[in-house]
Formats: sequence, structure tokens, C-alpha cells
Amino acid sequence: MTPGSITDDVQSRLALQRKVDNIASSSEADCGSVSAGDRLMADLKSRQDRVDQALRAALRDVTRDAPPALAEAMAYSLFSPGKRLRPLLVALACEATGGTLELALPSACAVEMIHTYSLIHDDLPAMDDDDLRRGQPTCHKKFGEALAILAGDALLTGAFEVIAAGYPARTAAVSCVELARGSGAVGMVGGQTLDLEAEGRLSGATPAPTEKDRGVDHLENIHRRKTGALFRSSLRLGVFAAQAERSVGADPKALKAADDFAAAFGLAFQVTDDLLDVESTADKTGKRVGKDAARGKLTYPGLLGVEESRRRAGELGQQAVAAAEQLGSALLADLARYVVQRDR
Repeated sequence: MTPGSITDDVQSRLALQRKVDNIASSSEADCGSVSAGDRLMADLKSRQDRVDQALRAALRDVTRDAPPALAEAMAYSLFSPGKRLRPLLVALACEATGGTLELALPSACAVEMIHTYSLIHDDLPAMDDDDLRRGQPTCHKKFGEALAILAGDALLTGAFEVIAAGYPARTAAVSCVELARGSGAVGMVGGQTLDLEAEGRLSGATPAPTEKDRGVDHLENIHRRKTGALFRSSLRLGVFAAQAERSVGADPKALKAADDFAAAFGLAFQVTDDLLDVESTADKTGKRVGKDAARGKLTYPGLLGVEESRRRAGELGQQAVAAAEQLGSALLADLARYVVQRDR
């Protein structure tokens, strides 16, 4: 490579990094305007901002020598307007068990990268076939299906790099195993498989869904995996991170309280999400609504009706509040209350 071409390459990468940082900064401004009127989100805003700063640094690290088009697609999805709910769970669990926000950041970034990869892949035509996510075109609509798949793949693998580089070996090891299980075949990916199976969309691989496969128990099993498993891992990663600078392992009582919170919180979140698909608008949610009913998707309102679903969400929210109090986190309790009252 000639000296001139080296200079050109450096300049092009600096230009790309400016573009990535601009995407991130624009996203943070959008998130601030959305949450300004909400007391809880205002209380959590400083943590969200710090997570976004850490995400920018993490993305720079994992895309340092990546093709520019790939880095741009990753940044586009990672910094689309969002609440950073899973990173907040990591941070609040870490703080509740004696750690700090700074200790939580590598795992907080990792779970957001995993979550973003899952959204990119879920939006693809072969899955949920969505063209709107967080109020903007989905990754495959913006960059094409091939690059969207690759951006998701890179975020998935990058998440484990961030954890491995961010913690001592013991904490990194238990955290990577936890995140792999929460996001993999027995967790989030397994839940998505069961979801597609319940819709009869895994042609040739499994028998057609039965009535039992379309009941409430089966629906809850789907969402314990698809949504709840990553919430559980987020909280557990926070508990692990709190011990990163100590020689002791995680407190079993803290892990139990975190698991109880995640189980109730995850289902409350999903019941509310299903209700929003029935009752809200695309302007509020930032994604297409009414699509679940149009596709015959298994949902809580479809099985229980709107009023019973609302009652169920409230009951689950109360269970999550009780678990948060066991963990000693008033902010997690407030977050559980917020989740069942949200309109987006």
C-alpha cells in the first residue's frame, strides 16, 4: 500500500467514525425528548446517557477494522431511539447489590447489542416482516437484507467481545455463559422458534400447531424465553458485575430475587406490548400496530381479551414490585410500575 493510499484509508475511517458518532448523538437527542415528561425516565436519564457513551466506545472497538458499510448499519440500529431498558436492568441490579454504574457498563452494552441484533433479525421478511422500528425504517429496509443479517451477526458476536474485554476472567466467564444461555437456544432464540412454530411458519420442520400449542400456558412459555430470558440475564449480569472487583461470588439470595423480578417483569412487559398492538398507534409505539391480529399471532388479548389482559399485567407488575423490594431497589420497583402503564 502506498503512503497516499494509507492516508486515504485513515481519512475514510475517520469520516466513517464521525458518521457513526453523529448517528449516536442524534439518537440521544431523540430519546431525551421522548422521556422528558416521564418522571421515572428523567430519574434514569443520566444512566441512559452514560450507557450511550459506553456504547459509542464499544462500537468503535468492535468495528475498528470493519467494512464501513457494516459499521454504519450496526450504528444505525444500535442508536435508533430506544429506552435502553435492558442496560438499565443491568445497571440497577448492579447498584442494588453493591456495585456501581461503571462496573455494569460492559454487560449493559453487551445486552443492548444482543437485543439490537435480535430486533434486526426479527424484522426480516422471513420472520416478522416489519418495515418500521422505533419510528424509522428497519435495518433491512434501509440497507438491504444481506447487510442487515450481517449487522445483526456482528452485534451478536461483538457483545461477547465487549464482556470478555471488560471484566476479570472469572466475571467474564460466568457473564458470557449467562448471556449465551439467555439469548440462545434455550432462551431468546428458542422463544422465537416456538413463536414461529405456533404460527405454523416452520414449514416441513414441525407438525402443525395444536389447540394446546395455542393456549395461555404455551404463550407464557414462549415469552419466558423470547422476552423474559434476556431480562433475566440482564439482571444476573448486573449481580455478577457488582462482584467483579471482589473475591466472592454472587449472593444466591440476590440472584433469586433477580430471577423472580425478571419472571414477573418479562411477562408484564409482554402482556402490555400485546395490548399496545391492539390499542395504540404507530406514532406512539414507533412500529406498525395491529399486525399481530392480522397475522393470527398468539397474543394475550387474543386469548384472554383486553380487560383480562390488563388485569394480568397489573398482577404481574405487583409481583415484580415485590421482587424488586426483596432486591432492595426502589428504582426497579418504579420501573415495574412504569412498564404496565406505558403507552409506547
